[in-house]
Amino acid sequence: MSGGAEQMSCPCGSSLLLALPDDIFAIVAGSLTPMDVCTLSLCSKNLNALVTSDKVWLAQCESLGVVSSQDLVEWRTGVSSYKTLCKFLWNVKPLMGIWVHQNPELGNVVYVMPGFVSVVGCRIIPQELGPLGMEDGPILWAPVFEIIGDIDGSMAFLLHGRERDCDNLYPGSINSIDKNCNVLFLEVEPKQRINGGSLAHEKNLAHCNSDRGFSRRICKSDRGRSRSQRLLENSPVVPFCNLGFGDRRKLLELVADHVRLRVPNLANGLLFPPLRDDDERFQKDVVLMSKRRSLLMKIYKFGEGCNNLQEAHQLPLNPTQMELHKIRKSLDRPNSCRGSVNSDETQVCSPKRKVATYFKDRLKFILGKSTPVNGRAVSRNGLSSSENKHSQFQEFLSSADTIGMTLCAKSVKLFTYRAWPNMHDNQFALYKLPTPLPATGQEYAGLWGGTFGWPPGRPTDDKPGKALFFLSLSYEESEEQKLLIATKILEGTHYVLHPNGSAMFVAKVDEISSDSFPWNNDGVSISVDVKHAYIGDGIANGYGFRYPGSKPGSLFVIQDGLLAFVWKESRAVLTLQRLNLQELLKKGERVLALPPIVNFAYLTKSFSNVFTGFSSTTR
Repeated sequence: MSGGAEQMSCPCGSSLLLALPDDIFAIVAGSLTPMDVCTLSLCSKNLNALVTSDKVWLAQCESLGVVSSQDLVEWRTGVSSYKTLCKFLWNVKPLMGIWVHQNPELGNVVYVMPGFVSVVGCRIIPQELGPLGMEDGPILWAPVFEIIGDIDGSMAFLLHGRERDCDNLYPGSINSIDKNCNVLFLEVEPKQRINGGSLAHEKNLAHCNSDRGFSRRICKSDRGRSRSQRLLENSPVVPFCNLGFGDRRKLLELVADHVRLRVPNLANGLLFPPLRDDDERFQKDVVLMSKRRSLLMKIYKFGEGCNNLQEAHQLPLNPTQMELHKIRKSLDRPNSCRGSVNSDETQVCSPKRKVATYFKDRLKFILGKSTPVNGRAVSRNGLSSSENKHSQFQEFLSSADTIGMTLCAKSVKLFTYRAWPNMHDNQFALYKLPTPLPATGQEYAGLWGGTFGWPPGRPTDDKPGKALFFLSLSYEESEEQKLLIATKILEGTHYVLHPNGSAMFVAKVDEISSDSFPWNNDGVSISVDVKHAYIGDGIANGYGFRYPGSKPGSLFVIQDGLLAFVWKESRAVLTLQRLNLQELLKKGERVLALPPIVNFAYLTKSFSNVFTGFSSTTR
């Protein structure tokens, strides 16, 4: 009986959790996900009171691993609670890392890293390595966008750009961020007003899903809404990605021009904290970043020149939105070639384009996709392709009262070749580049940087600057062989040598090379200690620029964590070291950005350094 009584008196279930000291419970809760903690709070009132403590949510913030524990304490001053901060970190965590685009071919690398209660997208400028080398020399970068957390954990999107010799910000909204997102779309989103009032229940009318379907499911928040309102809001509309390229570009440029905000001097300061090499200076920088964030949130909510909430209520519209009736006339102006509003696509009336269009339409007719009428392709709904695009564009505009710029982070099915995604050349988008972490059997995976030549990273008298290369190293199994593939993502030459995303070398890590390293020391009388050597193939001239060839070589693993690939015939050597991109940016130099839309995604095919003119003037 005494044993049974003792068993009955033992705490169990929620009582056991409530009996734990706060510090111990925080450790236990740290092994749960934020969603699990929220579910736990619904079990009982006592548990709800327990899991709302700052200790529990601080542990959750630490488990996400976005910023260090020391930074979390400083970020807490900008939000209402650690729970609110965890909400922001949970949302932006999928954005962290490297994003790329095919154009320009020298490399378009955008690294998303923590700022101050924010995340910042920084473009790495193609550049040469300076005399101080990679570790001590400043790396050049330009801002692309920021996502700032408000006091309640909500997110504000700000696109960076430079126009008319001024740095500007272009505010927009953020649609839900997919946990496994691999594509960032810059789009225009239409929104409706109900009876002339505030914006209607927000719905993603812009992004085109992979199956191009439109979900008609009604969420729980629609309960209590009239049937007519639900039918209005759930009626099919044209997704932004279905519009013609010229129409999409024109809309983005119009919205950017309308919402443009001049950057105040304070807002042009630090976007992210520097290295903690001087604690007193670091704390001063944190104060400045906090003031900058407060200023940016004020102009994001109220616009320029608005100093308080009372003045904000007198504004005609949210600063991030643009009323359609003001621009519909300019967008709907008559055109002899009825189609896209963009001049690039209205040139189909030229004789050469007419001939090309004729053969293209005839091919579609042979394939059964259209019916020619008097030599003109007509779709199954009775409209020509140009008329159909114009109709979709008008339908897109008629679906809302206002439009605004939005950032969509979606998970899209992408085909890859040797870790490089296959990208659309007409989408204003950035693509996530998976950067594998080193693991057992995959010790060399990750981001590496280096230059051609030996000794590594030291310019010579005849070549004062060496082109800086960024490579993403990943492993792949092929024909029962384990391959180490070095994918080029950035090239610091003046004119591109090899396509963006091409393999600079492929090493067979299961096959030992018998070749010897060509040099005995590193240029400072320190002997070279080769740890391992593998057989491989390095990039070489092939069938034109797009299809490079390969020539045999060897990959050498040298002391101090260096890699060196040596082409056997030419004895050219590419020397690499592992990179910490976040630390390099913190001691880097900021340069001027491009105009806003091309600053996000540079779609023009280019083989030279398009950032040269902008990177010549550092800030």
